Amino acid sequence: MDSQFGLSHVWTQGDFVTKAVAVLLLGMSLASWIVIIVKALDIVKFKKFARHSDNFWHSEDFATGLGKLGKDPANPFLALALEGREATAHHRNTKAHLHDSLDVSDWITRSLRNTIDEFTARLQSGLAVLASVGSTAPFVGLFGTVWGIYHALLSIGTAGQATIDKVAGPIGEALIMTALGLAVAIPAVLGYNALVRGNKSILGKLNSFAHDLHAYFVTGARVHAGGQPTVVALKKGA
Repeated sequence: MDSQFGLSHVWTQGDFVTKAVAVLLLGMSLASWIVIIVKALDIVKFKKFARHSDNFWHSEDFATGLGKLGKDPANPFLALALEGREATAHHRNTKAHLHDSLDVSDWITRSLRNTIDEFTARLQSGLAVLASVGSTAPFVGLFGTVWGIYHALLSIGTAGQATIDKVAGPIGEALIMTALGLAVAIPAVLGYNALVRGNKSILGKLNSFAHDLHAYFVTGARVHAGGQPTVVALKKGA
């Protein structure tokens, strides 16, 4: 049985402010879900790159290792390997700038860190949207509720009927806006936390890979977690 109260009734009977709040909440919800889906797909892709990154070290030479990383320009592990090679070649072949006075270890560290920082910024893009939605959507919904209750009380006062059956419907309708605000905010907060955890995992593996690359380009050996350099079969040929 159709009810005279509900979302459709709130929309049809609401004024400009009520409709604006509803549209704003809808837009915030769409924005947060788009960010969650897009960034979640990116994390899945980057984790796949991370799983394959160890194959780089089981290669006969550097060129073969690059081939195992693939050719996807979005692969941060490939970008790190290329940047490390370029930084090493630049430092050894040119001495024309002030930054070339740095030793090779510092120069490679700086180059790899810049690449990681650029990827980190790209990885975290969009999270501000989720943080903003998660923190503001409840208050937007609460504003809609306060506005709805205010107009409901004005209507009841004008009609001169303050019985419970006349009050419950309009007040309940107004409270829908608070529920909508929470429905928008909760997925945004949960999505933000999940994406931050995923990003942290990827960045941890990327930093570990960069550490091994740094050791390889400086000493020709890959340093493992124990801190001891371990010579790998990778040759420094391009």
